[in-house]
Amino acid sequence: MKIVGNASPVIALIRIGPLDLLRQLYREIVIPDAVWHEVVVEGTDQPGVEMGSSASWIVRQIVTNRPLVHVLQQELDAGEAEAIALASDILQISCVHL
Repeated sequence: MKIVGNASPVIALIRIGPLDLLRQLYREIVIPDAVWHEVVVEGTDQPGVEMGSSASWIVRQIVTNRPLVHVLQQELDAGEAEAIALASDILQISCVHL
């Protein structure tokens, strides 16, 4: 089972410590670039962020459904929009065709 991660749960688990809980539950978490940027780049000065940036079981993946990301960003931030679009890519769900 592939799990697509959004920034909020990853950041929360980094801050309180048990980030490895995600690996124990799912073995691999897939995140889009916008989530990586939010967690690692914007959170660079946050405690524990190096653990998230070096975790080999957190895999970055490019979102291919850019039209869906664009539509979702009208209501959501970039990380949320890319996470939903990436999940639809992985599940091969046709959400939006523009």
